[in-house]
Amino acid sequence: MKRVVIILIIATAVLNMAIIESCKKSADKPGTTPIQFVIPAGFPATKFNFSANPLTKEGVELGRHLFYDGRLSKDGNFPCASCHQQFAAFATYDHDLSHGFNNQFTTRNAPGLFNLAWESNFMWDGGINNLEVQPLAPITAPNEMAEDINTVVQRLGEDATYKQLFTSAFGTAEVNSQRMLKALSQFMITLVSSNSKYDKMKRGQYTFNATEQAGYDLFKAKCASCHVEPMFTDFSYRNNGLPINDYLKDYGRMNITNKKEDSIKFKVPSLRNIYETYPYMHDGRFWNLSQVLEHYSTGVQSSTTLDPLLTNKIPLTATDKYNLINFLGTLSDTTFTKDVKFQQPQ
Repeated sequence: MKRVVIILIIATAVLNMAIIESCKKSADKPGTTPIQFVIPAGFPATKFNFSANPLTKEGVELGRHLFYDGRLSKDGNFPCASCHQQFAAFATYDHDLSHGFNNQFTTRNAPGLFNLAWESNFMWDGGINNLEVQPLAPITAPNEMAEDINTVVQRLGEDATYKQLFTSAFGTAEVNSQRMLKALSQFMITLVSSNSKYDKMKRGQYTFNATEQAGYDLFKAKCASCHVEPMFTDFSYRNNGLPINDYLKDYGRMNITNKKEDSIKFKVPSLRNIYETYPYMHDGRFWNLSQVLEHYSTGVQSSTTLDPLLTNKIPLTATDKYNLINFLGTLSDTTFTKDVKFQQPQ
């Protein structure tokens, strides 16, 4: 809880500084190439404030360099991309908890990073409400990147390549935390996943086979209340009947709000690219989708904060589970996970 409060205090300070910087330099991006953010067909309106941080080709490229740069961490071994790998839809492949500085582990499973323009709160508990300051949490966490933001800024400011990149993105070679965080958020906002088989089906470019269609029908009947199309999440916080992890003792949303009614509530994750983002749940306790469906079918534990939709669990037959898993496979977007513009700069 102390760490969250500190992060939020830092975040507020950074935002205030960013506002002052914006007022002082209303034309902070001379000579840049604007990028028009295109909302995919059928997607809702975005929540990201593009007017406060307009996308530019140069800003996104700077953000991409920063995302893959280990120098944002204390020992140089933990860039953002070490926990958010493209082939895993920018989640952590095959790890329940990510590795951090000095052989430590994080306390939650790293979620996939995509379609962030439609989110207004971040982290499993919603503890950060602005994407531009979200990177401060992992950068400064002692068990993650374990670095001081001022040290990062100084380090980058001594690098000739970054001086060029910051000049291209912001008009001068000045490296500061506001510019760094704006560039990182610009890159992350471009991580849009919208070309799965499901999306092609919606566009009339693909037809589900019999098992995919049966799984889709079952999904709409039993899962879509929380995993709302087309984002496949309603962005709410819910207790889905998981017993508390005795080692982590993570009470989720309650850590932020201090309200008992938020105990063991975590953000409903998007099911897009679900095949790529295992293991599952906030602590990565389930290693395959069969275990996830078995939990909802038989393992939901009752408590005072259990989501009412799960009071009677979600009864599923073996055939139901098979069809659901086949449908969930249609949410994989290989165009996204292999897109060269998201890869590490060479």
